[in-house]
Amino acid sequence: MIMVEGQVGGKKYREPFSKGVLARSLTRAEMDPNDAYTFASHIEAYLRKENFQLITLDDLIKIVGEKLKEEDIEIAEKYGMWKRLRRCRDPLIILIGGASGVGTSSIAFEVANRLGIRNMISTDMIREVMRKIVSKELIPTIYESSYTAYRSLRIPPPPELDEVLIGFRDHVDTVSVGVDAVIERALKEGISIVIEGVHIVPGFIREDLVARHNVNMYVLTLPDEEVHKGRFYSRCRQLWARRPLKRYINYFDAIRRTHKYFESQANKYHVPVIENIDVTTTLDSIIEDITKSMNE
Repeated sequence: MIMVEGQVGGKKYREPFSKGVLARSLTRAEMDPNDAYTFASHIEAYLRKENFQLITLDDLIKIVGEKLKEEDIEIAEKYGMWKRLRRCRDPLIILIGGASGVGTSSIAFEVANRLGIRNMISTDMIREVMRKIVSKELIPTIYESSYTAYRSLRIPPPPELDEVLIGFRDHVDTVSVGVDAVIERALKEGISIVIEGVHIVPGFIREDLVARHNVNMYVLTLPDEEVHKGRFYSRCRQLWARRPLKRYINYFDAIRRTHKYFESQANKYHVPVIENIDVTTTLDSIIEDITKSMNE
C-alpha cells in the first residue's frame, strides 16, 4: 500500500494514496472526470513502478504537476493554482456582488466547487434572518427588494436625488451589518466561505475586513442591457424558479440603476469588475486573481 504523508497545524499524518481523491482534485482543475480517473490510475501505476511505499504530499503534488505538463499544460497550471490555494493556512473569504440578475449565485456556486469550499451563503439569506429579528416598523427597507427599497423610505429624498439609489444604499447598509458578522465569524473560526448577492457592494463592508489578504471581493456586470434582461427570462423559465418575471421586467430600469452604481463603487474602491458573459471565463478570472493576491 502506498502511503501519503502530509502535515496539518505542525502535526504530521499519513493516509493511503487514493485515486478517487486525486481524480477529484483534477476535476477541480477542469479535467474531464473520466480522464481524471484514468490519469490518477497512471499516477498510481507510476508510484508502484518506482517502488514508492511512502511519499510526502509535496512530492506527490510535484509528480502530478510534472506528469500533467506532459498531458495538458493548461490543466497543469490550473491544478497548480488550485493546490496553492488549498494549502493556504488562512481561511479564504470570497465576496461576489452584483445587481439582481447578473449571475452572482451561479458564479459563487462554481467558485466554491472549483476551490472545494463547502460553505456558501447568499446575502438574501442574511437579510431574511435580519427580518426575523428586526421589525418592519423599525427598518422597513429590508422588507423590500434591493431595487424597490425606495418605496419604504420614511422621508422622501429631494427631487434632484435618485430615490432608487437612496433606497438601495439604505437597504445595503443595513444588510451589510449581517455580512460583516458572517465574515468576522468565518475569520475567527478559520472557515473558508463564499458570500454572494446584491448586498456585496464595495464601500459598505467594513474596511478592516476587506483589507485582509485572504478576503477577496468581485463585482459582476452585464453591460449589455438586452443580455441582462435575457437572464431574467432564462431564470424564470426554469421549473424550480419561484420569482415572477413580470416584477423584474417592471423594475428593470431600477435594477439597471443599481447595476451602474455597483460599477461606480467598484471603480472607486479598486474592486475587480468582471463582465459575466461566459461562466468559464468569469471563473478563470476570479481564480487567477485570488491566486495572484495569495502570492503577493
